[in-house]
Amino acid sequence: MDLTHYRFRSLWALPAPPAAVYAVLERSQEYPDWWPQVREVIRLDDTTAVVRARSLLPYDITFTAREVRRDPAAGVLEAVLSGDLDGWARWTVTATASGSLVRYDQEVEATKPLLRRFALVGRPVFRANHRIMMRSGRRGLLAHLEAV
Repeated sequence: MDLTHYRFRSLWALPAPPAAVYAVLERSQEYPDWWPQVREVIRLDDTTAVVRARSLLPYDITFTAREVRRDPAAGVLEAVLSGDLDGWARWTVTATASGSLVRYDQEVEATKPLLRRFALVGRPVFRANHRIMMRSGRRGLLAHLEAV
């Protein structure tokens, strides 16, 4: 097992229509407005951005996200990641009886030297750090959707 390889999945139930949720998620440059752990998003062009994130642990993760799929009809946004994380991430937004289900999938290889060096002992902590970030993202998105 490669201790620097991670697969994540988060599910967010939100009481908002899928189109409204998708519209917020497709504007990645605005993530820092509602997601505290996404510290900075610098757009390079229409499909590429540099993202800097930091959760509870005192280190930043910086990566380039290049959009490879934007499909509003299917509710899918997908990007290839490179930098401190190499791999991919995908948002999928579907309708539910009470609003939307947002599914976030990510499969990455940690390339940041700190994450690689402490992979054996740090893996459970790194995974918990990611869960904290995702819970905060859900709360931030919910508050943002309620404010609009």
